[in-house]
Parts: sequence; C-alpha cells; structure tokens
Amino acid sequence: MTRMSEDRPDWERDGRDWPHRDASRFVEASGLRWHVQAMGPADAPVLLLVHGTGAATHSWRGLMPALAGRFRVIAPDLPGHGFTDPLPAGRLSLPGMASALADLTTQLDVRPVVAVGHSAGAAILARTCLDARLSPRLLVALNGALKPFPGLASILFPSMARMLFLNRMTPKIFAWTADRAAVQRLIQGTGSRIDPVGLDLYRRLFRKPAHVAGALGMMANWNLDALDRALPRLGVRTLLVVGSDDKAIAPDTAFAVRDRLPDARVELMRGLGHLAHEEAPERVTAAILAEFDALTAAEAPRSARASERPLPEVGNRP
Repeated sequence: MTRMSEDRPDWERDGRDWPHRDASRFVEASGLRWHVQAMGPADAPVLLLVHGTGAATHSWRGLMPALAGRFRVIAPDLPGHGFTDPLPAGRLSLPGMASALADLTTQLDVRPVVAVGHSAGAAILARTCLDARLSPRLLVALNGALKPFPGLASILFPSMARMLFLNRMTPKIFAWTADRAAVQRLIQGTGSRIDPVGLDLYRRLFRKPAHVAGALGMMANWNLDALDRALPRLGVRTLLVVGSDDKAIAPDTAFAVRDRLPDARVELMRGLGHLAHEEAPERVTAAILAEFDALTAAEAPRSARASERPLPEVGNRP
C-alpha cells in the first residue's frame, strides 16, 4: 500500500463497519469517484442530505432510516471528505462544490423535492438552488452556515485555513494527534455531545490526513459574501433548524437569515448544539416531516383551484 493511499480513508479497512454500509455505492460524476448512500423506496420522493465540513455520511446514521420511511434518501460524501475524491484546486470553492454536487444528482438522475444541509452543506444547497441546478420544494438548513463570519473573523478564518492547507504537514500533524480525547474536545467545542460510536467514526476520519486536508481546503476557499448578497433571491421554502447551544454558529444568525429570505421559518431546538441532527435525530426528523407536510397541505388548495379553472374556448368564434 502506498503512502498516498494510507493518507485517505480506505473503504475496505476504514469503511468495514460503516453505518448503513449496505446502502453504499460508488458513482463517477463531475470527474470524481463519489461515495453515495441511498435508502428508502426507489419510487418515493427524493430527499437529499448534504453534510458539513469535516463530516461524512456517518453524520446521517440516525436521520436516514427515520426519513427513509417517506422518502428515497440520498446522501453523498462531499468531495475531499470520507470516501469521495477531492476536487482539483481550481474548483475548490463554494460554487465549485455546488456545481459538482449538482453534477452528481444529474448522474444519479434524481430531482430532490427536499434538500437538507448541515452547516456548510446548507450553503452548498442554497448555491445550487440560486444557480437553478436544483429546484427542491423545501430547503432545510441545520445550523446552516449561510452568512460570512462577523467582522475581522471573515478575513482571518479563511486566511488561517488557507495557510494551514498550503502547509502539507498540517493535515498529517492533525491526524497524528487525533486521539479520542482530542476528537471529543473538538465535538464538545461545537456545543454538542454525541454518542461513542459517533466519536469513534469522527476519529477514524480525522486520523486520515487526506480527510483533514479536504476539510481545510474547503474552509480555505470558502467565501459566503456572494451567497449572502443573493439570499433575498432564494425563492424556495426554507426551514432553518438551529440548536440553542450551537457554539460554532451563533443561533441568532438563523433569525437574521430568516428576515432576508422570501419564505422562511426558524425552528429553535433547545438543549442541542451544532450537531443537533446527531444528538437528537428523532427531533430533527419530526421537524423536517412536519414542515414538508405543512407545505404539501398549503399547496393542495392552490392545485385544486388551478384544476377548477375553465378551459379556454377552442375553435372559431361565431
């Protein structure tokens, strides 16, 4: 085995007991080999799950089965994360990530009616919607990273990530020091407490320099200014789920985003942090299903009224 292959998560070794491994497949799209999980009836409406920076499909291990009773659930590892190939440097940006994800949905021949994104995953989905590459009926942002960092942090954080990303030793050093205690401190620093299985899966990924490099590269080239300016044009119904204890993204951010969107609502979840969907998947599932059902019920009268309109006259007038 080469040193390069040792740097990346290996499906046969690191994925040997991956959550919902039987739902996994590998797909070629946008010049990359993607790890994708699919669950639920093949003829059900499609729901797309997009994880955040530094995570992978394991982040949805509790949510996927709960949603698969109503939807065909599709969950990929983002480029450079988990078991998916990294994007080339020239495409490593929010628009580049959004375009690659849209290419994947085209290759899979799926048209999501619901798109759920966690943290940076929500920004990727919002960008694909604004670029008219995806047209879901409902967008769900779980502690969504939809606004730039406030003040000087908007300059310092990406710059620091870029500096770390360009230093080839940084991912290796991080991986060497990613023991269970360090990973637990990192997760708790987001305001969340997840189960031991989740901690071990994050540790497994963080001990791979290529996964760390994928996360750093994503942050290094992240620019939310254009997305922030475009938010008022995001016409899709949006549910902003936010954990009250989120220490990664200030909960107040969701309310500021809501006020700039044409059709949005905030669902505040008390006692949960940045990884709310891993801490309490049943609560997050209930919120998603309730919002989708409310949207469907609201759309039904409009559809009925449209079907009752008289047909235009055809033929010559007398």
